[in-house]
Amino acid sequence: MNNSFLNMASIGDFDPLNASLPATKVEITVSCRNLLDRDTFSKSDPICVLYMQGMGNKEWREFGRTEVIDNTLNPDFVRKFVLDYFFEERQDLRFDLYDVDSKSANLSKHDFLGQAYCTLGEVVGSLGSRLEKPLGGISGKKCGAIIVKAEELNNCRESVMMQFCGNKLDKKDFFGKSDPFLVFYRSNEDSTFTICHKTEVVKNTLNPVWQAFKIPVRALCNGDYDRTIKVEVYDWDRDGSHDFIGEFSTSYRELSRGQSQFNVYEVVNPKKKEKKKKYLNSGTVTLLSFLVDIEVTFLDYIKGGTQINFTVAIDFTASNGNPAQPTSLHYVSPYQLNAYAMALKTVGEIIQDYDSDKMFPALGFGAKLPPDGRISHEFALNGNPQNPYCVGIDGVMEAYYQSLKSVQLYGPTNFSPVVNHVARYAASVKDGSQYFVLLIITDGVISDMAQTKESIVNASCLPMSIIIVGVGPAEFDAMIELDGDEVRISSRGRYAERDIVQVVQVPVALLYRTLLYPWCLSTFLHVCSLDHVHAYSGPALPLSTILLSSGELSVSETLRVIERVPLSLCLLVFLLQSPLLLLCFHPFALICHFIFVFFTFERVL
Repeated sequence: MNNSFLNMASIGDFDPLNASLPATKVEITVSCRNLLDRDTFSKSDPICVLYMQGMGNKEWREFGRTEVIDNTLNPDFVRKFVLDYFFEERQDLRFDLYDVDSKSANLSKHDFLGQAYCTLGEVVGSLGSRLEKPLGGISGKKCGAIIVKAEELNNCRESVMMQFCGNKLDKKDFFGKSDPFLVFYRSNEDSTFTICHKTEVVKNTLNPVWQAFKIPVRALCNGDYDRTIKVEVYDWDRDGSHDFIGEFSTSYRELSRGQSQFNVYEVVNPKKKEKKKKYLNSGTVTLLSFLVDIEVTFLDYIKGGTQINFTVAIDFTASNGNPAQPTSLHYVSPYQLNAYAMALKTVGEIIQDYDSDKMFPALGFGAKLPPDGRISHEFALNGNPQNPYCVGIDGVMEAYYQSLKSVQLYGPTNFSPVVNHVARYAASVKDGSQYFVLLIITDGVISDMAQTKESIVNASCLPMSIIIVGVGPAEFDAMIELDGDEVRISSRGRYAERDIVQVVQVPVALLYRTLLYPWCLSTFLHVCSLDHVHAYSGPALPLSTILLSSGELSVSETLRVIERVPLSLCLLVFLLQSPLLLLCFHPFALICHFIFVFFTFERVL
């Protein structure tokens, strides 16, 4: 049989009724060399942020971030970016480098180190799928270089849990022993190596026992069981100049034998071996355990009958502002959704497709309830604590609007009661038939951080996840601590069994629509019977800009609109647009505004 047929998908993968664009999963690995040093008494602590450009509006959107590596100007980032590669499309990429100065997720609070632009096709098409480009973006300075590697991923869904220990490693510290850690690399077709994992540092020992770690087989060897895996052993130094102890090589097939005589590896330093005739090794590393696990996907659970139970909890604290005022995040406009309703509808409409009965518990917290004015951090939006369920997302929205009319916004901002509420239900399900998702929408800093962390740690073993959506202009840096992407959340010395929290902040651009004269455009279009231009979904800009940029009206059509509008209304819009233009300045907005002004005053004259 022709070998090419062996690489084709089986007939069971073919679905003539389900059309999709052909895509290949590509793993992107990033390294940098000779970065700028922004720290005074140490080296930079770099992070790489990947942006991708949208096909339609060419807007740069953040795709992901690597980990932060302390004290180095030559980072080899372990965290990868997995992208869908479309041969027939141009996929623009932008890599931004920053020196991290704090725990803040806000990039503007960190030092910019440079950036590079390329396309995914440019990386894939380079020799060995390895692209090296100079970093730019800082005038008059050499920012170093970025190295981007790409490798096509197979569909291997196995993961492996491994644990290693060391024995009699070389002593590298003058006043103590070594602080050893392991670095794993997989080999590439061009005989280079790509970093795929780092262990933690075990301090002051020559006989370390590293914690067990889990890694996808795809990352370790891309499903090729005989591919070389190189492991380097280092002694950690605070200044980032880690001392090389030695290395050894193995493969997935060898490791899969488990704990045995075959998985005791001599750690060899090639330079020492070359210089010293009697040199044997720099210690040994032994595999203690090897456990293979099949990664179960979300779709596997859904196919197996798992039901998603969606609960929403909305922040009714006074920091949101008076709901009767247009500046409030809870302000109910007759023309568009406020920030809370927008977040609720966006997430809810996705989740509801996986909930069979479409009945959603809807809770509020941080308000005084009628008739006695007691403060509650776990009240039913529909007013029925025994049955807080609402019919569909529309039912939740209606209950939310009704609550705004009956409760008094107060405080403080306590999350733990609603987390515990959902956890009680999740704890009663032991067979995997149900999974619980809690959506918390809030505008500010958590008041009961310690209690919330404890509740999350307790819930981390339960079938539930928490999505926290931050709305408004407040700082949400403290809330990032709950998102265990970087450091697993802990409480009273106990760590969460898994990361169950995702924190998302609504972009400021969405708030422009909500807070900056949201009624101006809608009122104007309603009067002019031009409701079809409501399709515009960008930030609040002056009317003339939106008419031009919405794709609905050309310049000539816009001018005809202006001619149709009563002169008094044109002058009113001019007065409303002028302060708005100062609040959200944009060159295109300025040009369009002057076009509008010119033709308005031409009619006056």
